[in-house]
Amino acid sequence: MLRRFEHAVVLTLGLVGTGSVVAAGPCDIYSSGGTPCIAAHSTTRALYSAYSGSLYQVKRGSDGATSNIAPLSAGGVANAATQDSFCAGTTCLITVIYDQSGRGNHLTQAPPGGFQGPEANGYDNLASAIGAPVTLNGQKAYGVFVSPGTGYRNNAASGTAIGDQPEGMYAVLDGTHYNGGCCFDYGNAETNSLDTGNGHMEAIYFGDNSAWGTGAGSGPWFMADLENGLFSGISSGYNAGDPSLSYRFLTTVLKGKPNEWAIRGANAASGSLSTYYSGVRPSASGYNPMSKEGAIILGIGGDNSVSAQGTFYEGVMTSGYPSDATENSVQANVVAAKYAVAPLTSGTALTVGSSISLRATTSCCTTRYLAHTGSTINTQVVSSSSSTSLKQQASWTVRSGLANSACVSFESKDTPGSFIRHHNFELQLSANDGTKQFHEDATFCPQTSLNSQGSSIRSWNFPTRYLRHYNNVLYAASNGGVHTFDATGSFNDDVSWVISTGFA
Repeated sequence: MLRRFEHAVVLTLGLVGTGSVVAAGPCDIYSSGGTPCIAAHSTTRALYSAYSGSLYQVKRGSDGATSNIAPLSAGGVANAATQDSFCAGTTCLITVIYDQSGRGNHLTQAPPGGFQGPEANGYDNLASAIGAPVTLNGQKAYGVFVSPGTGYRNNAASGTAIGDQPEGMYAVLDGTHYNGGCCFDYGNAETNSLDTGNGHMEAIYFGDNSAWGTGAGSGPWFMADLENGLFSGISSGYNAGDPSLSYRFLTTVLKGKPNEWAIRGANAASGSLSTYYSGVRPSASGYNPMSKEGAIILGIGGDNSVSAQGTFYEGVMTSGYPSDATENSVQANVVAAKYAVAPLTSGTALTVGSSISLRATTSCCTTRYLAHTGSTINTQVVSSSSSTSLKQQASWTVRSGLANSACVSFESKDTPGSFIRHHNFELQLSANDGTKQFHEDATFCPQTSLNSQGSSIRSWNFPTRYLRHYNNVLYAASNGGVHTFDATGSFNDDVSWVISTGFA
């Protein structure tokens, strides 16, 4: 009896160097269950009670310098203040997501594959370091906001399952950030970034892609990407037991072994895991036995398909097939972390319903305001003596963000029902067509300006991109990206705007 009691304590408590007692992390729980983590990734917290090493690395746009972000203490939440200080007055990208397991299975910028990456060299984009702020037990942290074109990978991972070997994994995701693109995945994939056939992947998928299979309702669904198929059950078709999910914080659990696999899920903020499928492998050719290759992907498909979006906070992969009891304890640990939303905006507060005008701060252009000519968003010289029509073209009504009410959308003063949106990263004035894509493209998050004047305004669905004037035309521009309008010169000034009461 004493030995059992001691074992139970090991599952919940651990000692850190200071002698204080902290809760066991998910990987401590998996280890106690006999299925240790062989990869552990999180930008929000340590996943072992004794882990105090780097969680992730950020790179700033001003000088290309990098900084590693560690927990506040062993087993604790990420030190977001270190990132905020390092990235102040510039942009930052997440360049490395470190593996906490000790195996070196770090995730870095994904290379080109069967689907080429979006950058000029074929590599995928990197995530903004500020795109997914959250709190854990009241402490600020940042997740990984994956826009289409963003991806991380390790094609030379150590200890991952290959062939038909057993494995498990879980991930905590944003259940409200998704699309129908292929494929927002985390897990086991091909080592050459190509589609090498059925059964060569075993990865968590989240989204509402219905090309291969679905769950109940209209989605989004948590399914398994097993290559050339997204599976919710025994076949690539419909599984009524796999529900549409809308939890703000979502726990996803996938595991597989010879002729058996399961998917389980839950609200990551409360409650226990539900099993959506548990049974034999899919009957289609190539999935029994499996031919897993052992690379690790995040945000992309096995062949580097890059059209999906989603947000990742934490996740692990294990050696062996975890028990339901072990996974239930991991879910309890996730709930105890108390994930909660954090503000997406900073700097000048914008009042919904107010009329505003936005003045450029670049030295060349301080008399120019964000305006429109027809559908083109541009800058024009505007003053109190300008015509009524020009004043209206340079005035915008602040609306609650069409895709996320924590941010804002800008409705034209002279063309009600039309909003600023980005399309191919060029800004345009378009009528609200009510689609999810329009709402996302027309949602922007103001923040403290990059040049200490006014505010900078970033895209919600592409948080590396800011409203920038370039040759007096407006773009959603990234700092040092591949387009001409992404040029680094005067970037901070070009994306900073003084916000005032609207001309009209």
